[in-house]
Amino acid sequence: MEPENRPSQTQRLGAYAVVVRDDALLLTRISAIGYPAGWWALPGGGVDHGESPHDAVGRELYEETGLRVASQRLVDVHHVHVVEVGRGDMYEDYHGVHLLYAVEIEPGGEPRVTETDGTTDLARWVPLDELPPRAPDKAPGRLLPVVEHVLENLDHFFLAGGS
Repeated sequence: MEPENRPSQTQRLGAYAVVVRDDALLLTRISAIGYPAGWWALPGGGVDHGESPHDAVGRELYEETGLRVASQRLVDVHHVHVVEVGRGDMYEDYHGVHLLYAVEIEPGGEPRVTETDGTTDLARWVPLDELPPRAPDKAPGRLLPVVEHVLENLDHFFLAGGS
């Protein structure tokens, strides 16, 4: 493929909180300005330039849920690599690297989005037995691959003093 015909390459490092309470997982829904809109994600997001991922997970958790970290532990790294039509209907070569933290939150409070005009429009506890179906289609309401990865490895987030 000629260089001028190659899709744009994007690599993004994100830090994400895995928070479980009473057999429910804390999830966030991607807003209309995010991608893919309507899908369910973990609280978290991009690590800012020069920011510690350990700080980013706490910042992102608060922005997207209004909840604060009591303790956190890096547990896993997940990644996704796709070459297809993505954000803004542009063809792209996207590589997302996801640092996954087992997080205990400070007591009190229910999830609420605190960041205005962001890529999250809802945060809520979703019972594990009520999670949306896993399917390969692109319909809203699905789980991002990183959430599916966490669910397949959920026991790892409870080991050695985890949630």
